[in-house]
Amino acid sequence: MGQESKHWLDLLPEAFRAYCGGRDVDEVECIIPDLAGMSRGKAMPAKKFSPDYITYLPVSIFYQTITGSDVQMDIDNQWAEGDLVLRPDMSTAKAVPWAKEPTLQVIHDLYSRDGTPVAIAPRQVLKNVIQYFTDKGWAPVVAPELEFYLIKPNTDPNEPIEAPIGRTGRRPTSRQSYSMSAVDDYGPVIDTIYQFAEDAGLAIDTVIQEDGAGQVEVNLSHGDPLLLADQVFYFKRIIREAALNHEMFATFMAKPMRDQPGSAMHVHQSIIDVATGKNIFSNDDGSDSAQFHHFIGGTQRYLPQALPLIAPYVNSYRRFLDDESSAPTNFAWGYDNRATGLRVPNSDPVNRRLENRVVGVDANPYLAIAVGLACGYLGMVNRIEPGAPVPGEPDDDDAPIPTTIDEALTLFEAATEVHEILGEHFCMIFGEIKREEMQQFHREISPWEREHLLLNV
Repeated sequence: MGQESKHWLDLLPEAFRAYCGGRDVDEVECIIPDLAGMSRGKAMPAKKFSPDYITYLPVSIFYQTITGSDVQMDIDNQWAEGDLVLRPDMSTAKAVPWAKEPTLQVIHDLYSRDGTPVAIAPRQVLKNVIQYFTDKGWAPVVAPELEFYLIKPNTDPNEPIEAPIGRTGRRPTSRQSYSMSAVDDYGPVIDTIYQFAEDAGLAIDTVIQEDGAGQVEVNLSHGDPLLLADQVFYFKRIIREAALNHEMFATFMAKPMRDQPGSAMHVHQSIIDVATGKNIFSNDDGSDSAQFHHFIGGTQRYLPQALPLIAPYVNSYRRFLDDESSAPTNFAWGYDNRATGLRVPNSDPVNRRLENRVVGVDANPYLAIAVGLACGYLGMVNRIEPGAPVPGEPDDDDAPIPTTIDEALTLFEAATEVHEILGEHFCMIFGEIKREEMQQFHREISPWEREHLLLNV
């Protein structure tokens, strides 16, 4: 390799060099998160790559539904499919531990040909929201919690999803929240997740068994929102690959099984004053600050208008319809109250934070974190007071959640203040794509219709 290539290789993280174990890097994956939060990009031989290497992808990757269908929108020369410029963020360089030969993956940022950041790219949407806080001298801090299911490989979409066989030889059916035996049931998969994470230089805070059969939760340590969104992006891929290594699937559907709980991505949020290093959610005497209440007030007012960004699919809303599920069906808030969508966990004043429990794990992490912070920011700058904290189970009319994506999209399309902070062009594209996905779903004839309508109407 040339001198320049050796230089960037020498600067790669220690975790990557340990993963290579003296072997030469074989391949580099140049990736970006798409609207769904999945990785897209190009792979190339390592000898061809450098931090200054520029590659391209067509802008039309952001014009597709989750099914891969193109969506016609009111965009000039939409199908000219101009190229976007990909530039690597080398701070994101991680190993691809499941690859046969040493492979590097690097998240890239997207630019137009004139060097302007692409405002519709999810990672840029989050960067733009963070900049609003930076301009105020604030630094947001987040900590996501990822719930997911390990399932029996589902090769026929017409068949229902089932939990996999555990080490006992039995298929779990009961809800065993926080059971260590249940975690041990899938110990080999968990061990592989830990190993892949270590190879990639990623840290896991805790792993627990969630309520559902085969449902696991991975908690990440708190930190910078962009860093944590990148980690969620990487962890989803790691978890899927670890499951495949053990002949299982891992799914991040919000509600994969009718009679099992849904899967969330709870996000803890706080704000640091950069000049003082203090949490602005707490006063000097340790009490709640006015800014904390305004952050909650903004979340209550604006997040219902932006629900498709944290519940992006038809399936997302099934999680809110399960009476036995712990998923909140409201935007009420309360202290140490898991029945509310917005929970203030027990903590000392330094760590005071708001936990958003409404976010589905099927959401794009960049967009989910961005919109949560954006709504709180709007609350702070507009000094929006929240409703009263709820001490127990909220009433049905306490800040209810829209229960269909159609209702949620109607609210989102009129959310002018949310559009302004996230980017109007991005919000237009996102809304159009979600509308098309909803229409595609409603064109399908479901088993329920065949069972109950075929011979009875």
